[in-house]
Amino acid sequence: MAELRHQSSTVRSSSSPMKRDEDAAAKAREEDRPEDEAEPYRPHRHYHIRERTRSFVSRLRSSLPYGRDQLSRFYSPELFVKLFFPVAVVFVFLAFISAPILWNRLTAPYLCTREDIVLRCPSVKEPPSLWENPHSATTSWKPCAERRPDEVSFLPPENETTGYILVQAEGGLNQQRIAICNAVAVAKIMNATLILPLLKQDQIWKDQTKFEDIFDVNHFIEYLKDDVQIVRDIPDWFPERAELFTSIRRTVKNIPKYASAQFYIDNVLPRIKEKKIMALKPFVDRLGYENVPPEINRLRCRVNYHALKFLPDIEEMAEKIYVRMRNRTGSPSPYMALHLRFEKGMVGLSFCDFVGTREEKAMMAAYRKKEWPRRYKDGSHLWQTALEKRKEGRCPLEPGEVAVILRAMGYPKETQIYVASGQVYGGLNRMAPLRNMFPNLVTKEDLTSKDELEGLKKHVTSLAALDFLVCLKADVFVMTHGGNFAKLIMGARRYKGHRLKSIKPDKNIMAKSLGDPFLGWANFVEDVLIAHETKTGLPEPSFPQYDLYENPLTPCMCRT
Repeated sequence: MAELRHQSSTVRSSSSPMKRDEDAAAKAREEDRPEDEAEPYRPHRHYHIRERTRSFVSRLRSSLPYGRDQLSRFYSPELFVKLFFPVAVVFVFLAFISAPILWNRLTAPYLCTREDIVLRCPSVKEPPSLWENPHSATTSWKPCAERRPDEVSFLPPENETTGYILVQAEGGLNQQRIAICNAVAVAKIMNATLILPLLKQDQIWKDQTKFEDIFDVNHFIEYLKDDVQIVRDIPDWFPERAELFTSIRRTVKNIPKYASAQFYIDNVLPRIKEKKIMALKPFVDRLGYENVPPEINRLRCRVNYHALKFLPDIEEMAEKIYVRMRNRTGSPSPYMALHLRFEKGMVGLSFCDFVGTREEKAMMAAYRKKEWPRRYKDGSHLWQTALEKRKEGRCPLEPGEVAVILRAMGYPKETQIYVASGQVYGGLNRMAPLRNMFPNLVTKEDLTSKDELEGLKKHVTSLAALDFLVCLKADVFVMTHGGNFAKLIMGARRYKGHRLKSIKPDKNIMAKSLGDPFLGWANFVEDVLIAHETKTGLPEPSFPQYDLYENPLTPCMCRT
């Protein structure tokens, strides 16, 4: 049976008659070959390729004007070395030049650069987060405004300085904070002794607060003891204490805004040397940023971020509010701090038009006419002015507009939001759109008892300090309008390392998007995301776009 299967398979494999004849002939030749005769060599196909290549090279050599001996002499090892050495030197030289450039690119810190009005930031691989800036942005820079251990102090004793200066810090808490920082810097520039600044009562705040009612005086003086001589009060030997700010002979009033360090040396210092004690008035924004030495700007950061500390009871109460805010859901969770600038005074001062009843608009017009009569005039020009300001994005964002922008950014309805604000103009009705879209809105009053805040209510600035500290620690901070509060918060959060998001809405773009009745939700979301991709407090140079209180990177931060 096996033989039959083999035969059948052989028959199937040679079914063609011609094929069978060829196979038979080949078999006969195989049998007739002598045993000692080897099978002829059948070259591999690569053999033919090599042969063709050799013939091509032979033809190429024959076509050259040199013979083989001449070619070997032309391509001698000595000549090869002579040619290779200069080429290698050039390559090494280029590598030596390009290596530092390449190294700097590889190790360059995360830093955004501004091209006209567009802020361009380095690309990152990590996905965007609602609660944090990119990791590379948070690890490139560190605070360095504190005194270095090897820094030598050449501070003269109090009785050997050029004289004494006294300033009145005007405005609200945060404007006063900026004035204090500038006062220390001016005293350093003129090598003068600084009398503890006076906090002037503000017309809006109506608050009689002294320096020692809000700040830790002992820490302030001790921390700056190697930088500036600071005394608590006017010296006893000075006879004109009550007339210091009223006497023309004792007051310097011609200091321009954002004055240079040289202006103080040339115009103020001689008068201090002559009179020994001088008051500087007014003192709001009376020191520049790019026209002062870098060490003076570092000193202002040192005062702002290290020397100025709130009183312990304020710090402790703020910590309690922070912990309660963090644990509102029963477990630690992120929260947003929203600085809502929509108080009656801000709305009136803006001279913008807002949605409201006829009665509300009439009351606001009367309020503006009373508080700002020169700007109000007869009121006929205000509608056109309000329309222009709205188009240019110079109006405070309404609570409803803030809610829509936050939702477009991707923040869900469950987001925990701490609201730092005064009495919102329009009350509950004005806040309704924001509360409907984000029901978890709370204030410091919601997180504390009346007894806990009772001791702090005697000074309005103490309550503002609570908001300041809770906003400072939030995972995300959102401002809705300008002001010193938001500026100082954003600067302090940058100084802490840029990890915490600080969102500054682009009101110019948002005014166009919010005012377009034909813009769909998907396109609006796209506009919001593109406009605010880099507006989260990322590292970028301080000047000239910012002052050092909003962005301290250039004078007060170093590469890690």
